[in-house]
Parts: sequence; C-alpha cells; structure tokens
Amino acid sequence: MSKLPNTTTSIFSVMSQLANKHKAINLSQGFPNFPVDERLLNITERLLSENIHQYTPMAGLPSLLHKIALLTQENYQRTINANSELLITTGATQGIYTAITTLITKGDEVIILDPSYDSYEPSVLVAGGKPVRVSLHDDYTPNFNSIASAITPKTKLIIINNPHNPTGKIWGLNDFENLETLLEKHSKILVLSDEVYEHISFKHPHISINTRPKLIERAIIASSFGKSLHVTGWKIGYLIAPQNIMDEIKKIHQFLVFSVNSIAQHVISEYLEIVDIKEIAKMYARKRKLFQEELRQSRFEILPSEGTYFQVVNYKAISHKNDIDFAKELVIKYGVAAIPISVFYKNAKDQHMLRFCFAKTDETLLAATQQLKLL
Repeated sequence: MSKLPNTTTSIFSVMSQLANKHKAINLSQGFPNFPVDERLLNITERLLSENIHQYTPMAGLPSLLHKIALLTQENYQRTINANSELLITTGATQGIYTAITTLITKGDEVIILDPSYDSYEPSVLVAGGKPVRVSLHDDYTPNFNSIASAITPKTKLIIINNPHNPTGKIWGLNDFENLETLLEKHSKILVLSDEVYEHISFKHPHISINTRPKLIERAIIASSFGKSLHVTGWKIGYLIAPQNIMDEIKKIHQFLVFSVNSIAQHVISEYLEIVDIKEIAKMYARKRKLFQEELRQSRFEILPSEGTYFQVVNYKAISHKNDIDFAKELVIKYGVAAIPISVFYKNAKDQHMLRFCFAKTDETLLAATQQLKLL
C-alpha cells in the first residue's frame, strides 16, 4: 500500500526531461548553470587532501555551527545557541521533512499556502497528518481571513515560504503583524518558515522570522547553503529552532541522516569567512534586470519578482491553452523550458502563468529571451 498514492513524477523532472529530449534551454528547474565562486573551489581543492573525510558530529561541524550563529547575529540581530538551536541538514528539503515528521502525528492538520513548493504536502502525508491547502490572494499576499477560517482544534502547524517559490513574492511587515495577531489566539500552533531564498531579495528587504520576537519561540526556520552559495548539488542547509523543539528534531535526524557531508561542511565553514552574502542579491538583481528588459520586448506580461531567482509571467496575450500544455509547447516549438504555476496549487488553479528561473549565465538568458520574443 502506497503512502503517497496520488503522487507522481514531479513537474520539475518532467520539464527537465522534456528539455533534454528537445535540447531546449532549461529555465524550469531552480539551479544555477554558471560556475561557483573560484575561491570556493580553491578551498575545496585544498581541503580535500586534509583529514576531513569522516563523520562530523550529528548536529553539524562545530566551526560551521559557530559561523551560522555569527551570520544570524549579523543579518538578523538574533543571538542563537550554536549547540542547542542549530542543525545542519542534507539540504533544506530534508530539514523541512525532518521537522514535519517530528512535529506531526496522525490526525494533525497543517496549513499550506498555495501556490506552494511541492515537498510540503507529501511530508505531511507521510507523517500521518492532513494538509490543509489555503490559497494566497491573486497578488500572492497571504489571505489571513482564509487562513483563520482554516484553523481548527487539530491545526498543529502553518508553513510559510518567504521569499516565495514559485512567485518571487516577499512578505511585508504588515503580513507578519497579521500572522502574529492571528497566532496570539492559537498558542499551540507552530510555524515552519521556509527561507531558503533569504539572501535573494531586491527592492524590499527580506524579513525573517528570526527578527520576530513573538514568533521565534514557536518557529522552525529552514535555510539553504545550496541556494545562497550556488551549490545546489551539495545538498546542505540548516534549521534554527528553540531547544525544546530542536531536541526532538535531532532525535529523528540522527536516524535519518546522522551527519551531513563532511567536506561540504568544512569548505563552507571556511568560505563564510571571506564571502560577502550581501553580494548575492546584487548579482541576481543584475540578472533579473537583464531578463526582464529582454522579456519586455515580448508579449509576455512580467509580474513583480521581489525575491528568489524566479520570474513569473502571464502569457494570456499569446495563448489560451492551459499552462501545462503551453509549457510543453514552449519546449517543443520554441526550445525554452518553464514551469506551469498551476502545479503548485491543490486545485490546479490556472491563470496562464509560467515560472522562469533566471539563475543562469547571461548568454543563456539572452538565448532564451530571443526565442521567447518569437511568440
């Protein structure tokens, strides 16, 4: 008997396979195609010959935990205990899965805000919980009336994603104040905050749960070095949570992963001493500008991209096909792969939207937009 009877191959795999088959430019999956920082490679090459190839402590390499604590203090003015409130994970997705598995038992309800990243619901289902999908407003801001209506005595967790995949929306101060007001009425509900794109915001600054005193004692925060440092294949992230919650998460983590790749931990620990995290957003802002300027010469409608390295567009001026069929046509006829937004909704809401990833070389972005201008 399947624990996920309705789960099939993810749209990310489907579109990437289609792109490979038709030799299309792949702007679907969210990974960079440009080289990583040469300084990171140099550190890796040097450390490979050192004695760093055995298990690290279960919670993570102590020097890396210390660097993350310093990074959190610098960026969010939050002091965390590196020994008791931090956990290195095999990517943020594993961290999110582990947190959900730890917190959710049979019958617990978890509110997920749609459009949503596709790993949330399966993690809840495997844990025996009930996903409760609540749509965001059409401008992708949280609908707190709908969220409040979805809360029941069984609600255990709310998952938020900020900056938001797939839309690039970021939460404003008013959104957090509304969340705090709502949760003051429901003291037992926890928050899982997926902040893997925290260092990629543009016009408005990213507001982290780390900066919200009313929420941090009931929140688990997921971060990703893969996203922040352009090394998605290294699969390394971390969780921040209060000790009473983290102690329980570690119980599951030790039997799921035990310890994360030692080389990646040693390299990143040293790299954090020299990298300027603030430069990451500047680099992606330039790529976003290039991509948007080229797309403005097409018939696609460009929606705001406030954070992440994703750009959502509306294609209603081009075609009335549903977004899945149009995305496939885009690959086959025009050689560019994107992700249809309807797949991020439980009800498959189709507003003729596609998501492009602009974490690519300038040459790739220019080649893709040349094709997109033909529509």
